Amino acid sequence: MSQSITAAVIQQAVDSNDKEQNLDRTEALIKEAVEQGAELVVLQELHATQYFCQVEDTNYFDLAEPLDGYTYQRCADIAEAHDIVLVLSQFEKRATGLYHNTAQVIDGDKGRVGVFRKMHIPDDPGFYEKFYFTPGDAEGFLKGFQPVQTRVGKLGVLVCWDQWYPEAARLMALAGADMLIYPTAIGWNPEDDTEEQNRQRDAWVTIQRAHAIANGVPVLVANRTGFELSPSGSGEGIEFWGTSFIAGPQGEFLLMADSESEGAFCAEIDLERSENVRRIWPYLRDRRIDAYDNLTKRWLADRQLP
Repeated sequence: MSQSITAAVIQQAVDSNDKEQNLDRTEALIKEAVEQGAELVVLQELHATQYFCQVEDTNYFDLAEPLDGYTYQRCADIAEAHDIVLVLSQFEKRATGLYHNTAQVIDGDKGRVGVFRKMHIPDDPGFYEKFYFTPGDAEGFLKGFQPVQTRVGKLGVLVCWDQWYPEAARLMALAGADMLIYPTAIGWNPEDDTEEQNRQRDAWVTIQRAHAIANGVPVLVANRTGFELSPSGSGEGIEFWGTSFIAGPQGEFLLMADSESEGAFCAEIDLERSENVRRIWPYLRDRRIDAYDNLTKRWLADRQLP
């Protein structure tokens, strides 16, 4: 494994559910990343279609694909042609009535080397994902929080809402992840005022930088950009806030995109820095694993009741 890699996060606007058209645009952006020297490319959450989870509509299950479906095949061809490690995101049909929000990792001509099914599923206004997605399995062959071995290192792939949970980041780090990777689809409700919008985006950036710091590993975040109307025709839609970024193991920014631009945003990541940072900030050494049993409980205050 090289001690230094060039990585790219792809930030893309999506204005239709035409997968061929959207993946053509994705392929062009990946080519731009490769021309900048990218060896690892991360795509945003559900990049082949619009963000349909703004509404609950059974017709959108038609967008789901098996793991080896069209989106995977296109991405596998792209990864092989450019000899890169590629992290893709898709709406997976695992079985009739069983669907996941799934990331796959492709390593050049080796094809698929790993799969991660989103573990934390939101259910909020404009983000009705529990209607569509089953959480990933905690046990079994494709169990959650297991990093994927690739030529550029072990990738701790998580998806969007997973990015708010320190437990998920920690478990990936404890399993040996060299970096944390978050395909994302998050944005503003246009009804929120500017101050609230800024608070939300700052919180999103801060929590992920904190995962980098607390675990001593780089973090790569690829988010959507652009405005998408609610598929129902009612509601305010979502203004995806872009701001894709890569941070180093002390939370330092290696790059940050703006909120509006599409593009392939690249940075060099020195993986050896994680070793050096962990030597001066040995959080893993000083963890009190003998005192953390209660982390597996839902709530503790009930114990105070008579």
